[in-house]
Amino acid sequence: MEKYLFPAPLVEGLIKSRPNRFIMMVQINGNVEKCHCPSTGQIASITFNDIPCLLSESKDSSRKTKFTVEAISLDQKEVKKKDWIGINQVKANEYVEFLIKAKKLSRMLPKVEEVRREVRLNRSRIDFLINNRDFLEVKTLLKDIPSMNHPNYKRRESKFVSFDRIIKHFNDISSDINGNSRAIFLLCYLYDAKPFVVPEEEPSQNITNAARRAVSRGLENWQINLRVDRYGVELIDYFKLKLFS
Repeated sequence: MEKYLFPAPLVEGLIKSRPNRFIMMVQINGNVEKCHCPSTGQIASITFNDIPCLLSESKDSSRKTKFTVEAISLDQKEVKKKDWIGINQVKANEYVEFLIKAKKLSRMLPKVEEVRREVRLNRSRIDFLINNRDFLEVKTLLKDIPSMNHPNYKRRESKFVSFDRIIKHFNDISSDINGNSRAIFLLCYLYDAKPFVVPEEEPSQNITNAARRAVSRGLENWQINLRVDRYGVELIDYFKLKLFS
């Protein structure tokens, strides 16, 4: 199978507001419903007012929210064929696992015999252990979705409060690299993103230093771009990054 398929086609709606990190108020078929937002952090730099979205519907009657916002679009609501940007960071690992098992990432992982999820390594829990040897950590970035040309653009001055978790992952995943194993840090974008470059204005020198140390030990940095539509998720491209000279 070439594409990760959702259990049912997603429903199109219109986000009217985001009252808090966990909730988006969405207009669906003329009614405004309280919907689950699967990413608690900053999503792009826009005000969520009349933003098109795609939603999955839960069959679990015990849930407080019936729908989950899976993707947004920066196209105007009148546009018939929109480009979608996935925002479900929790599901990103499921998409990556599908592609690994379907052997769609052979340039990055030439031979896959075993895939394990959520493996303990030193002080961290790493997303994947491949072939009981190679570690793969996935990070899905939503904060820097390009939105400067959107009419709802609003410059955000806030920065990440803490990089402790990602620095710990850099240190732990790179410390176990040896001649028989690899460590891969995979930046996952749920849209067709440009290759990642280290920002000129660093929000934290600590994270850059941790990344440099990890790369010097052999950590590989890769990027994967995925396309989300009403029916599922498919691979656009993936490639190795050279972040530091």
